[in-house]
Order: sequence, then C-alpha cells, then structure tokens
Amino acid sequence: MQRILLVDDDRELCDLVAQYLTIENFHVETAHDANNGTERALTGNYDFVILDVNLPGGSGFDVLRRVRAGKGNVAQVPVLMLTARRQETDRVVGLELGADDYLAKPFSSRELAARIRAILRRAQAAPVLPNEKVIVGDVELNPATRKVHCEDSYIELTAIEFDLLRLLLERAGEVVTREDISQHVFERSLLRNERGIDMHISNVRKKLGRHANGNERIQTVRSIGYVYEATGASSKVT
Repeated sequence: MQRILLVDDDRELCDLVAQYLTIENFHVETAHDANNGTERALTGNYDFVILDVNLPGGSGFDVLRRVRAGKGNVAQVPVLMLTARRQETDRVVGLELGADDYLAKPFSSRELAARIRAILRRAQAAPVLPNEKVIVGDVELNPATRKVHCEDSYIELTAIEFDLLRLLLERAGEVVTREDISQHVFERSLLRNERGIDMHISNVRKKLGRHANGNERIQTVRSIGYVYEATGASSKVT
C-alpha cells in the first residue's frame, strides 16, 4: 500500500481526504504545520506528498524547498501542491520549486486521487524496453534508471520533468503540442489556462542549460507547443 503524507492545517479537510484515499487503497498520514510536515517528509517514508501552501510555522513552499534539497529518494518524492483557486502566483511558485502538479481548492476527492495515481504511474513506471537509451547530441536519457546526463554531468529531474524531456527528445526536431504533452505526461486533457507545462519546461531548460552555441535547447512554438533543438541525430542504444 502506497504511503501518502498530507500536510494541511485544515483538520476537517485532512480527515475527509484521508478517508477517501484510504478507500482508494492508500495509506494516509497527516501533519498540520510546516515544521512537522518537513520533519516527516524528510524521513523518506512516503511515496507521495500533498502540501497546502498556507501552513502555520511556514509555508508549503518552505517544506517543498527542504524536500527538493534532500538526499536520495527524498528529493525525488512526487509532490502535489494545494493552492487557492484564484492564486495563480502560488501555482507558478510551486512548480518553479519542483512540485509535480497542483490542484486548486476546492477540489473533488476523486480528482485528487486521479492526479495522485497519474503522477505515481509516471514516477514508478517500468520502462517497456529496459536497456534502451535516448541520445540527442550531448544529452543521454536512460529510461531504465530514469537518469539524465548532459555533457557527462548528471541532471537531477523530478518524475514529471523526466517524462517531459523524454517526450521531447524522442521527437527531437519536431513540434510537440501542448495537448500531446498534457496527454502523455500529465495523463489528462489540456486544462484551460494551463501553466504547469510552461513551468516544467522552464525548469528543464534551467537544469540542462543552453547549447554550446548559446541557443535554448527547448524552443517555444507560440500557442502551439515546444520543440527540442537537436544538434545531433537521435539514436537509441541497447
């Protein structure tokens, strides 16, 4: 049974969400302030973390920063942020700090469970061809180990960032639409005013850096999608 840490100071909400997710075959533990949430998240005992933005003693952003700065599996744990519906800034900041997704309050428990399952599938999916690598120029992506190297340096990516980069590399030189990204990476239809894709793209760009010629590796095709600018032919190595 997969273990979920829910960090939110609304105890009634925590009880309701925990009851529903338990029915969905998750084991849920709760924390109600930033300090306790951080301490428990850093134990590495959880498969998934849900963070509210507004918490006593700090914020969900503070917890997320500490988690992403953690060691080993702690830094890679999938994180979903709960945000106020009208606070777009909260969503952007959370994604910039490495959250995998966000969900605006109020939300349905069914949608929350669906988001959790989709993210966990991406994080824990076994590769279809376990020894196959994708190489584009100086970037090497290994689906078996879920590791990425750029110019021989290891690049640490979240589960969502990894799958986003994999999709772009596999279609290097081609435009990948926002709809395709939403379906393949988030496993849902493209949301109206979707900002998550843009922020994950921005994070991947920062982590990879530019090509040696100064060009961005991931180019934006306005209102359509993105294209990975290939500097060498894509190849698959077994």
